[in-house]
Amino acid sequence: MAERTVFQSTPRRHLVSLAPQASVWEAACVMTKAGCGSVLIIDAGGAMLGILTERDLMTRVLARALNAEKTPVSDVMTHNPRCVPPEMTVSDAVVIMLERGFRHLPVVAGDGKILGVFSARDALPREIDNAFSLAEFRDSVNDALG
Repeated sequence: MAERTVFQSTPRRHLVSLAPQASVWEAACVMTKAGCGSVLIIDAGGAMLGILTERDLMTRVLARALNAEKTPVSDVMTHNPRCVPPEMTVSDAVVIMLERGFRHLPVVAGDGKILGVFSARDALPREIDNAFSLAEFRDSVNDALG
């Protein structure tokens, strides 16, 4: 059986997005209502500027005691997030997440159209096991090559 792609694994719900001037408080409310762990930050022209995640809220807002109602998302978002193509396999996406410490990857088509956000929750245990094996293999190869 062929492995699923990130696009096949991404829930088919509407994109959760906000403008860069939206407040962190608004972002938290939108994420809570949508039941998701991230929101894409999109400019008026539809271009993705960044992503704001639960981890960003914790480390860049709460840990710094910023005022969530007054802090714009553009001040605390992850700028220019790592994006993946829709045809990438789930295992390859999970390897990126493991190696770089991400939990969310925007899925963007070759023409620049934003298709969704792949989250660690979208990966099945089988694919997570495959990704761990692949990451361990890559570490072994890197160690062997010096």
